[in-house]
Amino acid sequence: MATRTRHAATVAPRLSVIVLVYNEVESVEPLHEELIGVLDALDTSYEVLYIDDGSRDGSTERLGKFASRDAHVRVVSFRRNFGQTAAVQAGIDNSRGEILVFMDGDMQNDPHDIPRLLEKVDEGFDVVSGWRKDRKDDAVRVLPSKIANWIIARVTGVPLNDFGCTLKAYRREVIQDVKLYGEMHRFIPVYASWVGARITELPVNHRPRSFGKSKYSLARTSRVLLDLMTVKLLGSYSTKPIYFFGFAAFGLWALAVVFAAIVIIQKILPPHPYAHDNPLLLLAVFLAIVGVQFILMGLLAELSIRTYHESQAKTTYVVREIIERPSRNHGQAGLSPSPGPSPRGGEGGDGRPTVRRVH
Repeated sequence: MATRTRHAATVAPRLSVIVLVYNEVESVEPLHEELIGVLDALDTSYEVLYIDDGSRDGSTERLGKFASRDAHVRVVSFRRNFGQTAAVQAGIDNSRGEILVFMDGDMQNDPHDIPRLLEKVDEGFDVVSGWRKDRKDDAVRVLPSKIANWIIARVTGVPLNDFGCTLKAYRREVIQDVKLYGEMHRFIPVYASWVGARITELPVNHRPRSFGKSKYSLARTSRVLLDLMTVKLLGSYSTKPIYFFGFAAFGLWALAVVFAAIVIIQKILPPHPYAHDNPLLLLAVFLAIVGVQFILMGLLAELSIRTYHESQAKTTYVVREIIERPSRNHGQAGLSPSPGPSPRGGEGGDGRPTVRRVH
């Protein structure tokens, strides 16, 4: 491997490429050479951040050599294997770029797709998600993945075909506050959509695995579906949990009324059975009580949400940018003063309002 001697940039790079590695000792060296070749051809500052998820096959030592030879390369190594979601979160926390590109370290993601992702970001998109349209994996992996992707897209309302593809590009501003757990890494586009991110999907090249073995298991699919329930609840009801519990309570009470009416009708009509012998009466009472408990849980959740937002000074909205007419004293608010007298009474010299990008 050719030795590269570069000096670290004094300012944060524009691009951070975050490579997730777990026991990929045979893949990391050819991947690194290919990746650096692609990044060197870009007209932008960059860093490569390897997240070593507790490898035990020598991957850590090999990655350390890359970092010692190239100041653009850094390695974050876990003490043990914490999983892909934790690795993605570490990539967000430890990277410095304005644009974050994630990819796997098994060489199935093609580094030559990175310039195409960046082109989409430059077009104004906040999230560019890779789509492994011609996926080079076994059917036992592809079919469950397609089913899970279809369910996720319908439940969340984010129209992507491949939530599981690691190769994605993000503007930092739409994911910097994301906190991931479970199998939540595949739901980052959903989190970004909550803050109004502009999302698109791009077909990318997916290559067959050349080295090592896959870490995928069918058990992950079931965990994803459970996490989907959490994401749906957080996305739709995180600021109004009483709606979720309240609607459920109304449904239970409606069923209780129906069952109680059946009991009354059966009591009126011959042969006039005893109501207390009718199991529907017990079911109606049970449903009514559970409905009351749901309302109480909703009220407790409302109090918790209110306390959280007030104690953390959290807002229930996210601002993309502020468009305003410049004034004589707007420099006090951190804006650059107007270049000169304005023909439109306080606007900029070109007659246009000032736009502040909010990060």
